[in-house]
Amino acid sequence: MAAQLHANAQSPSALQTTLPSTSQTPWQSASNEASERPVITATDSRPAAFELNWSPVKMPTGQKTAFLGAHYMVAINEDWGLGPAAYGAAKGEFGGLFTVGFNVQRRFRIAQDVHLAASLYAGAGGGVSSEKVRAGGGLMLRPELSLRGEFGNWYAGVGVSHITFPNGNGNIKDTGVAFTIGRMDRFLSFNPGDSGSPGRAGDRTGMGFDEIALSAGVEKPRSGSSRTRSGEALTGRKGKAGGDLRQYFGDGSSWWGLEASGAASGGHDGYMEILANAGQDWGLISQRLRIGGQFSFGLGGGGDMDTGNGWLVRVGPTLRWITPWGPTLRLDAGYMKAPWGNYESFQVRGSLALPLEKVSRILSSPPLESGTIRAQALYLSMPYFKEFKFKDGSKDNVTGLGIGMTRDFGGPWYGVAHAGSAALGKAGAFSYGMFGLGAHSPKWNGVRVGAEALVGAAGGGGVAVGGGAVSQGEVWAQWEGTGRDRLRVKVGVGQWKALGGEKQSTPMVSLNVGWAFGTLGPAAQR
Repeated sequence: MAAQLHANAQSPSALQTTLPSTSQTPWQSASNEASERPVITATDSRPAAFELNWSPVKMPTGQKTAFLGAHYMVAINEDWGLGPAAYGAAKGEFGGLFTVGFNVQRRFRIAQDVHLAASLYAGAGGGVSSEKVRAGGGLMLRPELSLRGEFGNWYAGVGVSHITFPNGNGNIKDTGVAFTIGRMDRFLSFNPGDSGSPGRAGDRTGMGFDEIALSAGVEKPRSGSSRTRSGEALTGRKGKAGGDLRQYFGDGSSWWGLEASGAASGGHDGYMEILANAGQDWGLISQRLRIGGQFSFGLGGGGDMDTGNGWLVRVGPTLRWITPWGPTLRLDAGYMKAPWGNYESFQVRGSLALPLEKVSRILSSPPLESGTIRAQALYLSMPYFKEFKFKDGSKDNVTGLGIGMTRDFGGPWYGVAHAGSAALGKAGAFSYGMFGLGAHSPKWNGVRVGAEALVGAAGGGGVAVGGGAVSQGEVWAQWEGTGRDRLRVKVGVGQWKALGGEKQSTPMVSLNVGWAFGTLGPAAQR
């Protein structure tokens, strides 16, 4: 895979000089020692690819739907790529059927501009189930074989895929034609062991996003225009929690990004949406206080809300204040509609955004050329919940499958986020999204320990979670690979709790396998 994409990725030749780095204890402050450390230049440039695919599926009832998939893959050697992925129903009457997981792909060069790709996606989720259409325990598998033609940095192709929910009493499965479009890119990074050291890069590092935000808000259905799937009118408000990633361009006043959120209160647990955003704003009084607008579209559903085939559009004003200290505060409102469903709403939310790369986005010229290296990691996460209480009064254990991400803040502190769904057990369609703060120890003989606390939203699958707000606390031990310290294997033990309704709580353990990399964050503050 690396060989096939490398010719189309931007050349990293200007980035191939690295100065020696000094070792650093994780407890040490980068701001105290930055002036004593040599500047490290980003040199690890790997081919990467972003893919969208469309897979028509015939459901057990004979109804037709289609899954829209999105993959982000990074080359791990000359032939293989691996990365996070998500699928959602985007046709028919199955809006809200989502899965999240990972995709692995092997590419074979057929001709100069043609390659054959063999892929396997494994994820978990569900939604919009019934006695006749069942996601079982929630595990989804999707093998695919496709032939693609390349056009510069872009490629497109057609192939055959098989979608199945194989465990429990799952009966969703079909084989059919799949269509793919993708774009080749590169993944530029540092050694994660150099976290806290001063660094330099000629382009964006990591996955290329400039900012991550955590949000909370409220949504009010429009009277007379919103219904449940059984036809009842929707009138009550629901609370929502989520997060988004943004990349700014131009002079920093325009952006695009990805957003995911779910119901956290209001009796619609299990509702989830994944949207793509684009926006523009202008200075109001000063360049730090900015007013503008945003347009969003994507997929959403669940929580018994009639979003039809799942497509959503949203438009509304935005307000953001770029603080002098780095974080950004945002306030936005919006009107949302399911064009092929029976859901319309008005919403407002507030967000706290933290910079991943550029310090202020509007007050500096992209891309950032110098800053402080921060370690980041992506995990395949498998939590085991000992005993969930279900709405029918029963209890059972559930195993999940999802994606985890951590981001070093300096010293012992780091940010953490998890998103996933039930994969094994009887809670197919149960999904969760959580974010929080963690602290870790220095590394001893390749092992470090830590703890983290998270809050977020969860629901679906018949699990009794009240309005959907949940929390989780965990302590963990992690082994980190030798060499460039990229492999991570982490085992955690903790407690999961639903904060509404019955306020149930259960012990949990987790196994996480991750890959770490260094990104160029804002310069450390003295």
